[in-house]
Amino acid sequence: MSARILRWREGDNEKLLKQAADILSHGGLVAIPTETVYGLAADATNGEAVARIFAAKGRPRFNPLIAHVADLAMARSCARFDARAERLAQAFWPGPLTLVLPLAEGAPVHPLVTAGLGTIAIRRPSGPSAELIARFGRPLAAPSANPSGRLSPTSAAHVAEGLGESIDAIIDAGPCRVGLESTIVSLAGQAPRLLRPGGLNAAQIEAVLGERLLAPETVSGEARKIEAPGMMSSHYAPRAALRLDAARVEPGEALLAFGPALPENAGEAVATRNLSPAGSLVEAAASLFAFLHELDRSGAAVIAVAPVPRQGLGAAINDRLARAAAPRA
Repeated sequence: MSARILRWREGDNEKLLKQAADILSHGGLVAIPTETVYGLAADATNGEAVARIFAAKGRPRFNPLIAHVADLAMARSCARFDARAERLAQAFWPGPLTLVLPLAEGAPVHPLVTAGLGTIAIRRPSGPSAELIARFGRPLAAPSANPSGRLSPTSAAHVAEGLGESIDAIIDAGPCRVGLESTIVSLAGQAPRLLRPGGLNAAQIEAVLGERLLAPETVSGEARKIEAPGMMSSHYAPRAALRLDAARVEPGEALLAFGPALPENAGEAVATRNLSPAGSLVEAAASLFAFLHELDRSGAAVIAVAPVPRQGLGAAINDRLARAAAPRA
């Protein structure tokens, strides 16, 4: 049975919110639009409901989920906030920032959400998802609404294509504004760490913290482990292989371009999408997953990806591209 499509209409969503909350209260799965990507939501307090997320996505159990909350009060019931976390939450929530914090004593979330860790990844989204969480009254566990390891969905159509037969409903509120997953920062240790670059620039976070973010690889003596969603080496992958930093398009390849200068032989590509003809990293981030979805449907076995600058949002874009191009398990 295909997922029910619930269409979001500004100012007239009481019936929709009630339908979605009812599905969640009975242990169902609802794909929700956030400013970053569409998430696959379940009641974070219900272990069987959370297990359905893993089953629908084919997701490894050791990969934790993000708990989405309606406000700071709900967040504090799940996690222990220090002064740094309070500053970041006040500055950037609601928005594309996920904080990894120590789990609060008596936190209502099921252990499957945290993958048994003593920390929790938590975020306060904006838009329709925020209204749904407030109506539901409990945190929602919500990874991206795609089969595990595949391209993240930035539209309801992407969700329907990947998971439409496995979930109960999709709230269709159009394309996601940011189009790139949230930035994940861990404040579980003494030094703040950037676990995943994303839709919020790390420099903005550092300005509020007043200190630099460490990357996991720079932390001496610690093995790189899965501490938050999106840290697996192969992730966000289309069916086609990706060839990065391509200066030339080879026969039979599709092309993911960036900027006004195209790679050699670009006119021979099976299909072409340009992340931003003007060279805007903001536009490129918003278009990344949608264009990869479209090129993946072209039938090309390989997608040639033109170089994308690495500063600002380019760091997050290149992170997603590198994971999409990594060898598949």
